[in-house]
Amino acid sequence: MSSDSFPILSVEDLPATAAFYGRLGFSQSYVFPVDGPPAFVTLERHGRTIGIATRQQASDARFSYWVYVDDVDGTFADLTTAGAAIDAAPKNESWGERVASVRDPDGNVVHLGMAAETDA
Repeated sequence: MSSDSFPILSVEDLPATAAFYGRLGFSQSYVFPVDGPPAFVTLERHGRTIGIATRQQASDARFSYWVYVDDVDGTFADLTTAGAAIDAAPKNESWGERVASVRDPDGNVVHLGMAAETDA
C-alpha cells in the first residue's frame, strides 16, 4: 500500500497561511492550478508535508487528511461497508488523480487518492 499521507488545512486566505508556514521553514512543492490564484498548495519541511486549501476548494471542515492508497475504489468500498460516512464517491479529478472522501468515526474528512488510470 502507498505510504504517503498528509494533513490539509482549509483556510480563508491561502497566500497569508502559506507565508506563515514559509516563515517556519516550509517551502512550496506543489500548486493547483498552475495558472491563476492558487486553490491548493503543498508545503514541505524536513520530509514532512502539509496541504493548504482555500475554503471553497475544501469541505466546510477546517482540517482533513489525505491518504494515498493503491486502490481508491476498493479502499472506499471497504471503509463504507464498515460504516464510514460517504463524503464524495470515487472520481477522476482534473489534476490526474482518482479521489474519494469519507468521514472517520469522529466526522473528520479523509481523502483517498491515487494516480488516475489513463486510457492507452
